[in-house]
This record gives sequence, structure tokens and C-alpha cells, in this order.
Amino acid sequence: MDALDRSPESLGVLIKETQSLLNQRMDDRLRPLALSVPQYACLTALQDTPGITSSELARRAFVSRQSMNVLLQGLEKRGLVTRSSDPGPRRERSVVLNDAAELLLERAHEEVSSVVHRMTVEVEPVERVRLYELLARCRDALLIP
Repeated sequence: MDALDRSPESLGVLIKETQSLLNQRMDDRLRPLALSVPQYACLTALQDTPGITSSELARRAFVSRQSMNVLLQGLEKRGLVTRSSDPGPRRERSVVLNDAAELLLERAHEEVSSVVHRMTVEVEPVERVRLYELLARCRDALLIP
């Protein structure tokens, strides 16, 4: 793609390429911790929003509800999460992080931060704030059906 191409389509392609590379680099750094990017996203969402539903977890981890169930089963077997035996609203079982997940997330956050730092090292702090604001506005615009 031509770096001077400023068409809306090229912006979409650039965002997708950046997202794909970010995902690859995060995967590279999380793999030694035996975590995938969706698992990391799930654990982070549970840390940030205790009591979150499986449906919302799936959305935040960019996986289907069925895939989230499989993902949670794997995290439960590893002793990283505990799922309630009692179904809650909409028959979903609550999920909480275990201490092992909290420790693992400390290391995972460091690894992901190093990737984001690498991605933004050439971007001035004030530009990073603006980039965040712009991307959030783009995301929010797409939330409207």
C-alpha cells in the first residue's frame, strides 16, 4: 500500500494491518506464559470488571460465546479462574480470578506494555493521547448500527 494513499479504504487497511501486527506481537510475548491473546483479554476483563457475564467476556475477547465457554474451561483447569456452580441471570455462571491468575496477569501486563511501547515509541506523549481519543471516536462511531 502506498504510504501517501489517504483514501478511506487505505485507512481501514492500515488499521487492520496494525491490529494484526499488534495481535501477533502480543501473542509472541504471551506464549511463554502459556497464554493466548483471547485468554489474556478474558483474564484482563475479569480483573477490570468482576462479575462480568460470559457474553460480555466473549465480546471483549473477540470470540464467540461458544469459544468463550471452551476458553473458560481451559482457564478453570489451569486453576486461573473459578466458575460458580449456580447459574445467575440468563443462566450464566459467574467467573472469578484466582490468585494464580492475578500473579500471571502482572507478568502478562508487563509483556503487553512492552509491545505497546514498541508500537508507540516514535509517537510523542501528546500525540498518543490524541491517537487514543481518535481511535475511541472511530470505535464509538461503529457501535451505532
